[in-house]
Amino acid sequence: MKTVKNNKQRLFRWGWTKVASLWCCIWILAVMGQHVGDLRATEPIPAATETISVVRRLQPNDVLEMTVYQEPDLTTKVTLDGRGMAELPLIGSLKLAGLTLSQATATVHDLYDKDYLVNPKVTIQLEQMAIQRFTVLGQVQRPGSFEFPPNESINLLQSIAMSGGYTRLAAPSKVTLQRVVHGSLSVYELDAADMAKDKKNKPFEILPGDIITIGERVF
Repeated sequence: MKTVKNNKQRLFRWGWTKVASLWCCIWILAVMGQHVGDLRATEPIPAATETISVVRRLQPNDVLEMTVYQEPDLTTKVTLDGRGMAELPLIGSLKLAGLTLSQATATVHDLYDKDYLVNPKVTIQLEQMAIQRFTVLGQVQRPGSFEFPPNESINLLQSIAMSGGYTRLAAPSKVTLQRVVHGSLSVYELDAADMAKDKKNKPFEILPGDIITIGERVF
């Protein structure tokens, strides 16, 4: 009987040990889960992807205003010539076309800092953007010269629409475009009718100075 009693006591202690261990495990898991939740709650939310805007570069006929802090004699307003050159005080002729405003400012700053001033504070602002034009001639309702919308591109079909569309004598498949590339005249033979039909075709982009001529139908 004593042996049976001892066995019961051992089973009772073993049972309580298992229960205590089980509750201990549950408590540890609960604490760990709360800790993980706290960590997740404090994790920074990723910032939204920053929108990248198109940066405009200076072009011939842009009008710039330059000021240098405490140097009124260097204040000037200049128009970039056809080659994109600017005539600046002390520096002389300097090509700025193709640079952003910040790049142009840094370039002028470095030139003044190198030979004339100590750490000059240069500010260059775009006073007036160059007017960019293209020309549409031939069989359109309103032939003439048209301006590009600010900071927008124009394709061939859009340029024809801006000129009022075709006349009844127009041949949309016979479009000629003249363009000066690196000082040389290039001529493109284009089919606007095919472009209008096939939307998968990449639009033909118009550049400043382009001359577009819409041909006439042969009866």
